[in-house]
Amino acid sequence: MRQLYFSLLVLLASFASFGQESKPLLSPRAYAKNENVEISYGQPSKRGRVIFGELVPYGQVWRTGANEATEITFKKDCTFAGKHVKAGTYTLFTIPTQNEWTIILNTQLKQWGAFGYDAVKDKDILHASVPVKKMEQPQEKFVIAVTKNALEMSWEQTAVSVPMKF
Repeated sequence: MRQLYFSLLVLLASFASFGQESKPLLSPRAYAKNENVEISYGQPSKRGRVIFGELVPYGQVWRTGANEATEITFKKDCTFAGKHVKAGTYTLFTIPTQNEWTIILNTQLKQWGAFGYDAVKDKDILHASVPVKKMEQPQEKFVIAVTKNALEMSWEQTAVSVPMKF
């Protein structure tokens, strides 16, 4: 009898899992790359919210996207934000303010958000400031783009450009 109940329970659980609807992620994983750089990040949307200064507080470390912290891979040594960086994969954090962002590269990978940043900040290899540019039209999704000479980040009405040289 016990075996019959267990079999029925397994059967019901399997039907319940098939009936569940799969919903798309609110902040899907997005990618940006060229021949020298690859970036993987969670791509959040504005969805009517005030982003910088509220959802992403000024002066605090941000994962630079959503969900798992953004990771950037340099395929060869480069100059990033005016500083030498060795080839490898790093976590990309930022500290946004109204007029500039501090760009941070950290060697600790596979971090969820920036919640544990204080415990790994001793693994930072780069801190650099870049100016903020105001965009005329609001942008719904957070976008990271890689050009030949820069890493571009934009969202809401804010954009920053981090120079790169290979």
